[in-house]
Amino acid sequence: MKFKFSSSTLLKDSSLFISILALSVSCQDKKDQESTAEKENPNVVFILADDLGWSQIGCYGSDYYQTPNIDRLAEDGMRFTNAYSAAAVCSPTRSSLMTGKHPARLNLTDFIAGGNFPEKPLQQPEWRKYLPLEEKTIGELFKSRDYATACYGKWHLSKSKTPPESRSHNPTKQGFDEEFVTYKPASSYPLGEWQKSGKDPHSVDTLTDLTTNFIRQHRDSSFFVMISHNTIHDPLKEDEERIEYYKNQPASKKPQNHPVIAAMIETLDKSVGSILKTLEEYNLEKNTLVIFYSDNGGKAAYASQKPFRKGKGWLYEGGIRVPLIARYPGIIPENKTNEEMVTSNDFYPTFCSLLDEPIPKRPMDGVNIMPLFSGEKDTLDRNTLYWHYPHYHGGSGMKPAGAIRKGKYKLIVWYEELLMDTSNPYELYNLNKDPGETSNLADEMPEKVEELKTAFNNWQKEVNAQMPELRKN
Repeated sequence: MKFKFSSSTLLKDSSLFISILALSVSCQDKKDQESTAEKENPNVVFILADDLGWSQIGCYGSDYYQTPNIDRLAEDGMRFTNAYSAAAVCSPTRSSLMTGKHPARLNLTDFIAGGNFPEKPLQQPEWRKYLPLEEKTIGELFKSRDYATACYGKWHLSKSKTPPESRSHNPTKQGFDEEFVTYKPASSYPLGEWQKSGKDPHSVDTLTDLTTNFIRQHRDSSFFVMISHNTIHDPLKEDEERIEYYKNQPASKKPQNHPVIAAMIETLDKSVGSILKTLEEYNLEKNTLVIFYSDNGGKAAYASQKPFRKGKGWLYEGGIRVPLIARYPGIIPENKTNEEMVTSNDFYPTFCSLLDEPIPKRPMDGVNIMPLFSGEKDTLDRNTLYWHYPHYHGGSGMKPAGAIRKGKYKLIVWYEELLMDTSNPYELYNLNKDPGETSNLADEMPEKVEELKTAFNNWQKEVNAQMPELRKN
């Protein structure tokens, strides 16, 4: 027995959600859990964290944040050390993940609905504040192959965060059979009682139950499910006992550690463990690609993103370098580390490859990384990534800028200085020697600056990137 969930229904009454969930579990087929046949088409479980920094996971070097299940996922699969988000804030990254197109090509370059800064010298462009329904998403890609599809959690690609205005552009309008849209805890949002109570403030347990139930329901067919967490986005809320445990750890005094974030990450990690356990219960782990990823870097105002500079909102590494782990037994070797540069644009073409679908001829900014998964290739036929943020970001203090990384070198272009001609608008870093971006090489290496500047300008023209303009007095 299958149920269609939608935020517009479930957000009205948490008791209805609980009743439906219980009923759907009780009405499942009573088949032997060990008898699930291996299917021809692989399943995909995509776990997306919010504001989770590169270094806030055990397998990425933290000895404070406790992530045994995420670490096990890395041990069983591949961990990427040069994975990036296409933007330093959520909505642009999510749009690129869904479509394979760079946010600059989509003109969706800030978090929806962004901010207004009339006192600043630059006027931001008229950017698109929703993902157009005409864009084909990964949900629609899987649906075209008769997959059961679901998206549970944060979406942030609609014209509004909340219903009724959000419904026209929610996940079920973009290829997902089932949706349950959640928001960060706030009294102004129509949250269920389980969030208001504080027992599950970021809906991690709720989303995990939905995901594991979806897997059970569709264990005999092919499925694609995205669990898109609100955690560890602020407000920082979690179980008080768990927070107290971390407060009592001596390492809590280090600037990169935060006891509330640690408690939130522990809950996130337990969610990953529950999903992996469900796959194992039904013998699905060998035929399921599991991906763990974050939409941008961590928020530096709460915890240093050491070894990187700054954090969410910034085009320094702390804002765009993110964790990426993939497990696919029999295809992805165990306990592998990959140093290739990959980004959120790459998921769409990769899923095309997974499904033996041709990569569309339409503009596609990502590349297929399945050859890295399988070991067919050690490197990609690409060594350059781009970022474009023509906005001010109030939360971090970030100013309008763009960036290019080509090989080991990264150039940041500051648009205020560029358009106002007040000082050198360029910063150049050798990320192999200086991942913390502490030594600006722009004056020492003018030829490299010119090379990267030319490549960046050509890319901006190719994607028709919108630029801010000097504000008229």
